[in-house]
Amino acid sequence: MHPRLALFEATDLPKRLPVCDHYAGVPKLMEKSLALQAAKGPVFDVTLDCEDGAPIGGEAEHAALVAELVMSKANAHGRVGVRVHGFDHPAFADDVHTLLKRAGSSLAYVMLPKPRHAADVEAACESIQQTALSLGVAMPPVHALIETHGALAQVQRIAACPAIESLSFGLMDFVSAHRGAIGASAMGAVGQFAHPLVWRAKLEISAACHAQGITPSHGVVTEFKDRHALARAAERASDELGYTRMWSIHPDQIDTIVEAFSPSAAELDLAIEVIQAAQAQDWGPIQHRHVLHDRASYRYFWHLIERAALTQQLPGEVQQLWFS
Repeated sequence: MHPRLALFEATDLPKRLPVCDHYAGVPKLMEKSLALQAAKGPVFDVTLDCEDGAPIGGEAEHAALVAELVMSKANAHGRVGVRVHGFDHPAFADDVHTLLKRAGSSLAYVMLPKPRHAADVEAACESIQQTALSLGVAMPPVHALIETHGALAQVQRIAACPAIESLSFGLMDFVSAHRGAIGASAMGAVGQFAHPLVWRAKLEISAACHAQGITPSHGVVTEFKDRHALARAAERASDELGYTRMWSIHPDQIDTIVEAFSPSAAELDLAIEVIQAAQAQDWGPIQHRHVLHDRASYRYFWHLIERAALTQQLPGEVQQLWFS
């Protein structure tokens, strides 16, 4: 029996998103990002930005351009999403209508920025659903940014919204919302892991996502030329806080993030050995390398293999056996 069928209930099959979410809003950079994704493969998502990317007064034209890019041949792998304006922004409804009408069948997800509380997320999801129904297209999954005090206070409720597929931590706006009480260093690659209020926010978001079986996505590192700082931040987000995805705001960050969230060769070898041995024993308890394993550890190792399948080339026999 395939590991996914043996280890998970039919309603609890894990869904994996690419470990990197790359943002671009300027037309030239959006085109370059899509070309890079087409060349590298779907190891990262591209989010085209209607919020920060659109010039004031040019929101409608920008949304139309984004829809054209989503529908173009440049979207080679079907892993392109869009960040729309916030639910309280006058352009929100027009963004959603334009994108769903022109590119609804190809949108990987819609990202909601700056919800003030859970009611904003719920109302935005309802609006997107009603627009999709009126246009006769499927509703895309919804991602949301947790970057306000109200959204963080209700993060469990937000994570439980049926349409929500992923929550991201909005570091810069969250720090700014403290009116100078959190120092600017907390917006940096190192400092964001040192301040207790920021650390608490990251933990609560990650825990809420895992409780609901959705993807926690870590926020930005603005020092885009410092690969060591980026790698360390990505490793801490993954190893210490349980994030399984992270934002990129510069093309140079993509490979570093993918590598940091990818299992090591030794981890992958052990996971494959354990799952193969368990499968051979019809998923009963086993002893491997003098360690006892059962379904709990099998699920852990299978999650690791699935993450590896998104970030690296698996051995041929493993790819053929479990992912063909």
